[in-house]
Amino acid sequence: MTIENAVRVIAGSMVLLSVVLTLTVHSQFVWLTVFMGANLIQSAFTGICPAAFVLKKLGLRHA
Repeated sequence: MTIENAVRVIAGSMVLLSVVLTLTVHSQFVWLTVFMGANLIQSAFTGICPAAFVLKKLGLRHA
């Protein structure tokens, strides 16, 4: 799996998890969704993605 695909899987999973937590645990978990969205937007503009950095350190490769 490439870093790009892994980042998409992580981001999608985190968004789904935060929605489930918001609906079942506490409404403040919506901020996790907001954080993920903001991180995706800043990553598109800056090219800096913390998740990609960690995945690269773990040995995943670029496409």
